[in-house]
Amino acid sequence: MKRPGLASVQEAGHQPTGSQNASGATSALGWSLLNTAVARFGTLGIGIVLARLLGPDSYGSFAVAMVALLAVLTINELGVSLAIVRWPEDPARIAPTVTTISILSSAVLCGAGLAAAPWFADRMGDPGATDVVRVMVCCVLVSGVVATPAALMQRAFDQKTKMLIDQVNVWVGAIVSICLVLAGMGAMSLAVGRLAGTVAGGLLFVLRSPLPLRLGLDRTVLMPLLRFGLPLAGTSIIVFCVGYLDQLVTGSTLGPVMLGMYVLAFNLSSWPVTMFSQPLRSVAPVVLARLQHDPERMRSTVTALIGVMSCVVFPAVTFLAAESETVVRIVYGDVWAGASAALFWLAMVAGFRILFELIYDYLVVAGMTGSIMSIQVCWLVALVPALFLGTGAGIAGVAMAQFFVVAALVLPLYLWRLRAVGVPPLGVIRQLLLPSAASAALLAASALLGRMDFGVPWALLLSGAAAGSVTAGLLWFKRADVATLKKLGRSGGLAGHQR
Repeated sequence: MKRPGLASVQEAGHQPTGSQNASGATSALGWSLLNTAVARFGTLGIGIVLARLLGPDSYGSFAVAMVALLAVLTINELGVSLAIVRWPEDPARIAPTVTTISILSSAVLCGAGLAAAPWFADRMGDPGATDVVRVMVCCVLVSGVVATPAALMQRAFDQKTKMLIDQVNVWVGAIVSICLVLAGMGAMSLAVGRLAGTVAGGLLFVLRSPLPLRLGLDRTVLMPLLRFGLPLAGTSIIVFCVGYLDQLVTGSTLGPVMLGMYVLAFNLSSWPVTMFSQPLRSVAPVVLARLQHDPERMRSTVTALIGVMSCVVFPAVTFLAAESETVVRIVYGDVWAGASAALFWLAMVAGFRILFELIYDYLVVAGMTGSIMSIQVCWLVALVPALFLGTGAGIAGVAMAQFFVVAALVLPLYLWRLRAVGVPPLGVIRQLLLPSAASAALLAASALLGRMDFGVPWALLLSGAAAGSVTAGLLWFKRADVATLKKLGRSGGLAGHQR
């Protein structure tokens, strides 16, 4: 009997096997939240130390190298590792083929990155960053090796093990970077630290992999894997351009120092994304994929997820936007104060990013990869002229351009595509209305507190308390959706699943 290809995943009703049934989605989400919280607070402290020691100039050189690394990582495994999460049968069958594709493609892209490093650094206005770029690009090889083990852990909801590995990655890299900064290596210290942490984490991924790491090439699954992965890889290129074109434009037009400022603001604005979106994305695709046998339930689940997520995320990003200058000065020092102008807008963009990533994952599970690509292309086409116009107002203008493009164009496009898979746009808008209104009120209240001359610490604490209260109130209002999601999570999304 012929085994189903990857395209049959959407119709398959098979319950996944193996260790993935050992823990439910709620447990995995809890461990993932703990992982990102510990990692974020750890890297926050490390980042403060490094930013204060290095300053905007050296930090800008590292930012140039980081953009190069992220560009290559976008397509290094050709999108095939996600197939392991969605494969309806035992993933052991496709794992060797996925590993082979990942390693070979990563090796080719790493070599291309090493060769292109001088050209890229020059185009970004910092030719001296060439060697830093080359060291960073070497991380791509490790990423190719660990793509399969990481996907297997995600499929198995093994976020506890992933937390251990991620912490090793963070802290090994941090210790190496700080030691080298103190030794006077400048931006190179960050690149070497990142590589050291990546290698340490990669070894643990291989050692703790749910399946032994093996190479192989099963021709019966090769083409289904490529048909699934290549559109996602192509989409990922567009997604990268959408996500990092602002940094490319800033570096090439405003120079590495302004790029360092902008990247610092971008990193600060990414705190909510790291804290909320990354844990959610480690669990949501698996849960939604397991509900494919029940489309109505899958649609109601993603709508509830959007509502609950917005109740938590919108107040958080509003607080960060409202207190942007205070946060930057307290955390990084006055020398970085210029980053706050971009942070105000980027924090609000972060709220859209988290929403879009959840919708993105839903559309992937629903098989709408072509629609995702079309949205990203439209986003990119609108973003290019907007960003170049925005540079006239410095990094604040670049960030503002991002905000208006996502609010005026990208949100309506995502709602339109959700309608095509049976999720009513009005239902999603209703889920967003109350959190949006509450966040607008929170922004006004923070501005009022700023005018009342409470002093920096007290104003910040009061604004934070207000954001926390708003979040608690919104979650209470959405308590029925929260209860539904908890019930779903305890069952791992498998309740009522029929073969």
